[in-house]
Amino acid sequence: MQRLKLIFLLIAVFSFQTAFCKVGFPSIIGDNMVLQQQSNVPLWGTATDNAMVTITTSWNKKIYKTKAGSNGKWNISVSTPAAGGPFTISFSDGQLSTLKNILIGEVWLCSGQSNMEMPVKGFKNQPILNSNDIAASAENPNIRMFILEKKVSRIPLDSCKGSWTVSDGATSKQFSAVGYQFAQMLQEKLKVPVGVIGTYWGGTPIQAWMDESSLKSFPEMKIPLPADTGRLTPNVPTSLYNGMIKPVIGFGLKGFLWYQGESNVGIYPSYERMMQSMVGEWRKLWKNDSLSFYYVQIAPYTYGADTARRSAFLRETQLKASTSIPNAGMAVAMDVGTQRGIHPPDKTTISKRLLYLALAKTYHKNGIAFSGPVYKSMKVDTSRVNIDFNFAENGLTSFGKDLANFEVAGADKIFYPATARITNAGITVQSDSVKEPVAIRYAFKDWVIGDLYNNEGLPASSFRTDDW
Repeated sequence: MQRLKLIFLLIAVFSFQTAFCKVGFPSIIGDNMVLQQQSNVPLWGTATDNAMVTITTSWNKKIYKTKAGSNGKWNISVSTPAAGGPFTISFSDGQLSTLKNILIGEVWLCSGQSNMEMPVKGFKNQPILNSNDIAASAENPNIRMFILEKKVSRIPLDSCKGSWTVSDGATSKQFSAVGYQFAQMLQEKLKVPVGVIGTYWGGTPIQAWMDESSLKSFPEMKIPLPADTGRLTPNVPTSLYNGMIKPVIGFGLKGFLWYQGESNVGIYPSYERMMQSMVGEWRKLWKNDSLSFYYVQIAPYTYGADTARRSAFLRETQLKASTSIPNAGMAVAMDVGTQRGIHPPDKTTISKRLLYLALAKTYHKNGIAFSGPVYKSMKVDTSRVNIDFNFAENGLTSFGKDLANFEVAGADKIFYPATARITNAGITVQSDSVKEPVAIRYAFKDWVIGDLYNNEGLPASSFRTDDW
């Protein structure tokens, strides 16, 4: 009997050691993942303390070796070829582990608040336009998705919960409608695998997605200390960076898609600088200054009398950020908002506009317009104002409708509705109520339906010429 107990004990010890020796990975590195093509992508995980970890990539049979630290952690970069797959990656520190069904292609991270989170299936009683059509065409093994489980934290975390899934009618309905349709259209255009990572949480402000370093210039944002005992919410600065960005930092990407801002209309004056700081820090942490950053300008919506025009000022800061942040671009949503719904159902149009940015600016496809008309200058001609625009070389259009969103003001700073017409040089604006115009505003309200486009069908952002 004693000998039998000894045998069982030895088996238990051996089993424990075997389990302990097996190489481990964070959730973001797993079966079905997409790795960024033609780059050096980081891989990391855990192994036996101080063990030598051997990695073999099936696409080139190359063998890599790295030594785990005294804490068992290891990190290495492997080179990826042009798009293809499926492939495998084998790992061993004495016991073999293999990741399977891996594709090489393009990888984008999707983040923000509820308009990014809103899935293909929609929210309860809040639909997504074309939802069933999107799901019906979602059977595509070349699209993969990873959704981070929601997590707040006072300290930066190394791990998250989630897994890579292959696109089909069921899995697509759980992912961001903006992010999924972007992936679907990008995959169709480039004919390569596309992976999208979803890390988003509705109703959250930008400061929750920023790390401590990027918030140093904003002392009004109180960062919780690790020792704080109060309840932590997703509105607290750094809480979502710690729990939902930090765990995937380093995973090979082509760029970021961002849809956020509704929760910051009350502090719009600092939003542009906060965007600049966040994007700069994210790129620094990924060790890649060339990562594209494309974002959606918040759509018009009736926010309420207490916040009148604040969203227009927030849209203005987002417009300014499109030129102050390098390698960035903004998709305008002036024509797809809903007056009493902060979640516009038409995410297809938004995804297309993000796609145009990526195709033109990241993948350098010729002939694709990526911006609507952008205000350039104005010139007063007695009681009329002539306005010139960038990104309108082929002309402007309202698609046959009257331009109803221009206002003009004189020195008294009172704005009156104006008559606007498209000319060969731009737009001429005037109002019988203003004999000596000083300033022009276009669609500078909480709720409005944009009606000015360039000939490529991309809308103009709301804008103003004054600084009142």
